[in-house]
Amino acid sequence: MLAGTGCSGVKEEKEETQGQIDRKALVQRHNVVVEEADTLASLSVGNGKFAFTTDITGLQTFPETYQNGIPLGTQSEWGWDSFKDTTGYKFEESLKAYDQYGRKVTYAVQRSSEPGRNRDAANWFRKNPHRLQLGNLGFEIYKEDGSMIAVEDVKDIRQELDLWAGEIRSSFTVEGEKVEVRTDAHPEEDIIGVEVTSALIKEGRLKIRLRFPYPTGEWTDVGVNRQNTGRHKTELAVSEADRAEIIHTLDTMSYAVKMQWKEKGMAEQKEPHYFVVTPDKGSDTFSMTCLFASQGNKEVSLPSFAEVQSASTDGWESFWNSGGAIDFSECTDPRAAELERRVVLSQYLTRIQCAGNAPPQETGLTHNSWFGKPHLEMHWWHGVHFPLWGRPELLEKSMDWYTKVSRKAGKIAERQGFEGVRWQKMTDIYGNECPSSIGSVLIWQQPHYITFAELLYRADPDKKTLEKYKELVYATADFMASFAHYDKDKKRYMLGPVVIPAQERFKAEETFNPTYELAYWRWGLETAQEWKERLGEERSAQWDDVLRKLSPLPVQDGVYLATESATDSYTNPKYKTDHPSVFGTYGMLPETSGLDKEIMRNTFDLIWKDWVWEDTWGWDFPMTAMTAARLGLPEKAVDALFMDIPTNTYLPNGHNYQDKRLRLYLPGNGGILTAVAMMCAGWDGSEGENPGFPKDGTWDVRWEGLARMP
Repeated sequence: MLAGTGCSGVKEEKEETQGQIDRKALVQRHNVVVEEADTLASLSVGNGKFAFTTDITGLQTFPETYQNGIPLGTQSEWGWDSFKDTTGYKFEESLKAYDQYGRKVTYAVQRSSEPGRNRDAANWFRKNPHRLQLGNLGFEIYKEDGSMIAVEDVKDIRQELDLWAGEIRSSFTVEGEKVEVRTDAHPEEDIIGVEVTSALIKEGRLKIRLRFPYPTGEWTDVGVNRQNTGRHKTELAVSEADRAEIIHTLDTMSYAVKMQWKEKGMAEQKEPHYFVVTPDKGSDTFSMTCLFASQGNKEVSLPSFAEVQSASTDGWESFWNSGGAIDFSECTDPRAAELERRVVLSQYLTRIQCAGNAPPQETGLTHNSWFGKPHLEMHWWHGVHFPLWGRPELLEKSMDWYTKVSRKAGKIAERQGFEGVRWQKMTDIYGNECPSSIGSVLIWQQPHYITFAELLYRADPDKKTLEKYKELVYATADFMASFAHYDKDKKRYMLGPVVIPAQERFKAEETFNPTYELAYWRWGLETAQEWKERLGEERSAQWDDVLRKLSPLPVQDGVYLATESATDSYTNPKYKTDHPSVFGTYGMLPETSGLDKEIMRNTFDLIWKDWVWEDTWGWDFPMTAMTAARLGLPEKAVDALFMDIPTNTYLPNGHNYQDKRLRLYLPGNGGILTAVAMMCAGWDGSEGENPGFPKDGTWDVRWEGLARMP
């Protein structure tokens, strides 16, 4: 195994105790095979900033059929649009003033119970801008009677996602005629490559269709809205024997779809927003590439299908041969194979959905949830695992986005009378603040930037890393110190009110001193001070004052409360639902000053027994495992990962299923990777090999290339 990174940030020497893992065998034994039209088994290809999701045909032939499963999305991180504002809403109209620390502090709040212009303005800014579904690229296949096939006409299905190559290989028949399809994504550009082989091409019964939906502006958008045809425009700008270009223009976004094919063919418009490419009948094979590009993008010469396929294979081989790997094949616990499957597929999914130049939305680049907008508190789960798996560069890509939006984060802090930058919660690609009944008063996203910077420093403990991130590390800490309010009567610093903790069950106006956030505040300020010392700078007197006088973690009857303000944390039924975020205090976080591990053990036992686990989210189970591991409860750590709860479901394609509303949830996948890396490589202060796994002989876990958790 490769040891992790020590507390000092210096990389420890490698220990070759188990031998090299056969990474290709490890990955390919979890290739996804689909043999029926399962709408929850959609497969995707992508590169981190662009993704394309397919049905059983290898393209997006049946988007309406799949709309209530894993939708057939085509999304890129640049694809955002806003409806035309005919009312003239101003963001200030979404603001609501709270009495906080003896003064009025404004928050952007969704007011569903307050009809009127303020509510409408808040809803407008929640919906706009929204992420776009860029187009449905699918097949038109006709039966002998001239009618177009339905999903039930697709027989003899065998579809395989080759994880090692990042390629979807689909085979099926229509009325006894075989169709074979290969689908790849370019590792750098927003390009799909597809090759189809079938006698149906020579018969003129197989064509490729591209349709453009209009955004719904709803909480979820699965890309099948065929209404509102007059509100957007499509133009076949180029149509030649080997290529075509279509321009799609919406309210505030215009982009191009460029297609090029090797064999002869012709593109034509069939209906408004509906285009068809008809291959020449001279061959039973047709290969094409398709580029989705914002109009402002530089010209990109389209590669051939073979070039896209080769680039995809090279890119994925490089990915799988980089960073960490965990092999569970020597384990005898019957759950080990399933854990390995979840780990491998989660690496694939987070690589194509969460490794872009901006924080992802919780449904990644598959379809919209929360109007397609990222939630920065979830970026911890989307991104922390990358450096732990020896791939810090994939987290580093999105750090530049924080720099770009930091001015807007600074404006939020300034408006509210605080120092530094207050990081947005629900936002968009441009860093705009989004009104929310809960999100605007959350604070646990605030120290995340310090976490990310610290992990990147541990991966590359060089002064240039410190210099690159120090400005925003300090600005983040400045807000944290100024947000902590000194109560002269209690003679200590308080967090809130107004605040809602990560467990979103408490009223902002009544809540103060949530346990996890108190610990995170302490860790964040201490780490920021350490950055100053590493750079030879003086410690901040303000930060030290807060650290000396910050409220202790609230305790009652020998357990940690969810918040100091909720003395009924474990007796009121509504407070035993949602995230058991008190576990983040010693799970996501290391041992901080003032933490009592015996009290945390009592808290763990109580929550494990009494929590309403059916009312939780996908990342709660990995978080619980991390707390169990730190407490020396490896059996409970594994049990947590396998709780038989619907929101802990992992579909055949690896997606973490939550419910009918949220059929995929990438924080769950990131959580699995974070927890398992920690259980293998350990954390600062842990001892022995695989400290998060039981020592009963059933978990002979082999790993390499992982980094130690703080």
